[in-house]
Amino acid sequence: MSGGDLKSLMARLAAHPRVEWLRTLRMLSHGELRTLDEHWPTWAHDGQLPGRDDWSLWLIRAGRGFGKTRAGAEWVSALARADGKARIALVGGTVDEVRAVMVEGPSGLIALCRHGEGYEWRSGIGEFTFSSGAKAFVYSAEAPEKLRGPEHHAAWCDEVAKWRYGEATWDNLMLGLRLGERPQVVVTTTPQPNNLMRRVMAIRGVLETRGGTYDNPHLAAAYIATVEERYAGTRFGRQELDGELIEDVAEALWSRALIERQRVGQAPPLTRVVVGVDPPAGTQGDACGIVAAALGRDGHAYVLEDASVRGLTPEGWARAVAECAARHGADRVVAEKNQGGAMVESVLRAQNDTMPLKLVHAVEGKGARAEPVSLLYERGRVWHVGRFPALEDELCGLTPHGYAGPGRSPDRADALVWATATLMLGRKSEAGVRGL
Repeated sequence: MSGGDLKSLMARLAAHPRVEWLRTLRMLSHGELRTLDEHWPTWAHDGQLPGRDDWSLWLIRAGRGFGKTRAGAEWVSALARADGKARIALVGGTVDEVRAVMVEGPSGLIALCRHGEGYEWRSGIGEFTFSSGAKAFVYSAEAPEKLRGPEHHAAWCDEVAKWRYGEATWDNLMLGLRLGERPQVVVTTTPQPNNLMRRVMAIRGVLETRGGTYDNPHLAAAYIATVEERYAGTRFGRQELDGELIEDVAEALWSRALIERQRVGQAPPLTRVVVGVDPPAGTQGDACGIVAAALGRDGHAYVLEDASVRGLTPEGWARAVAECAARHGADRVVAEKNQGGAMVESVLRAQNDTMPLKLVHAVEGKGARAEPVSLLYERGRVWHVGRFPALEDELCGLTPHGYAGPGRSPDRADALVWATATLMLGRKSEAGVRGL
């Protein structure tokens, strides 16, 4: 079946409801069905195809189950079919991992050989020969010196984030990519915060594909439900399922480990609720931090909700504040008035003229205000009831000297500080504020 015939067939299928596809498929010969089955672009989801060919490095940074291995193996196989002289490096964490995943695995090179394609796999010496004559060679990040000397046209690097001698392996590989007019490298990995991961992401002109477990439409619903229940919102889940690169900031007042330690499934009986508000700096477009926290009968504070909003008018974010306070029966709403002054009070009062509102004026920086609250976490006095990924990212970006987290400003974290300080520090919290 030619490329034009295949395109025509796909157009015919697309023109009919799926329930009628079986009738169309029954009209095809075994050879046509095999060609259709082996045509990777037909079945790949968007993240498994580069979309263009003018790149030197294609980084597929995604969670488990996304289909990274299949995408890498399909790319290598297509390259080998197109060029019988190609020499390709297969680089993984260990030799055993390259064999088990990249070559012999269910989405590896052997599994992707088409009908009638032969291959020779010399496992003992780590050499895979395609039917075209192209060759792929196995290398391990345990032995970066093995990449000194060999030359390649292309490389597929798997799970670089966990390579033991990552930078040495990468440097030796790059120095040997000198065959052909435009050597190319595909990197398939679930990210981890390390030097090599940062280097790869920072390479000029990198073509990056990002995605998560949920992007793969072929995964079983039961599997998705199980991993979501166990890991959704956790640091592990965000890294391993969503493919996020989660960094720890030096000198941060909060750490990921600290927040995980201070997490509970539900709060005990509560005595009062405070909603902290960090109004947006502009009239529209910026974020408004809104966090509800409560005091338990045990004397500890419990963060109940991150209700922060972005891109709303003053009336819009004021409504979100009022709704959050009503949901939790808050007896106090503490809002910073540095940005907006009287406007903050007027828009909040317009939503609820009986709102138990207290306006405060910050006289210290965000980091200085946050430090006493972070100490409460360290002493085991503040707990998160559930998971608040965006809020926790901001907390882990606050340092005593400023902010080094995502976004321009830690609006959510600042709102948490106002609420928690009001609950736990009482008049001590006024050292950094002036009440109105």
